[in-house]
Amino acid sequence: MEALFTSLGMVAIAEMGDKTQLLSFVLAARFRGKAGTIIAAIFIATLVNHALAAMAGDWVASAVNPDVLRWILGVAFLAFAAWALIPDTLDESDQKVSRHGAFLTTLVMFFLAEMGDKTQLATVALGAKYASLMAVAAGTTLGMMVANVPAVLLGESLAKRFPLSKMRFVAAALFAIFGALILLKVDFGLGLAGL
Repeated sequence: MEALFTSLGMVAIAEMGDKTQLLSFVLAARFRGKAGTIIAAIFIATLVNHALAAMAGDWVASAVNPDVLRWILGVAFLAFAAWALIPDTLDESDQKVSRHGAFLTTLVMFFLAEMGDKTQLATVALGAKYASLMAVAAGTTLGMMVANVPAVLLGESLAKRFPLSKMRFVAAALFAIFGALILLKVDFGLGLAGL
């Protein structure tokens, strides 16, 4: 359960204001009345992307010495903290929408936008940290849905009412705390002492 809830919380907060959340706003505006289709495509794209990322993390954990892995994970989470402070935007090329329909367009665009994104790389790190890949992939996927479903359903009105620009500071703090706990081998009920 720890892997599920940690993964869900970290990714849901990190996703606020991220380019994939901005992409959710754009897709909802482009394909009005297709919210269910867009949400389903986001779910599938994220599940596949994050399952692969969690497996990559598990492979890293099995191939790297545990003490070296602790340093890699700790520094990675501190780097994610710094990265989270940088506001995300969509490139002009990201806003072009295909004529292949809401589902296929969303599926492909969301999967590709998530490649190399901080939430995908955080999933790799969480996959290396926790033994339960299923819990990590489920947690990070749910975290993405927590952040992106409201973006699809409420569109731009949500962005006007919710200070997404401030959420990057909360995400940065969470990543930094998690990284510091790993590096210091501190266990505050998070099961971090094993690293």
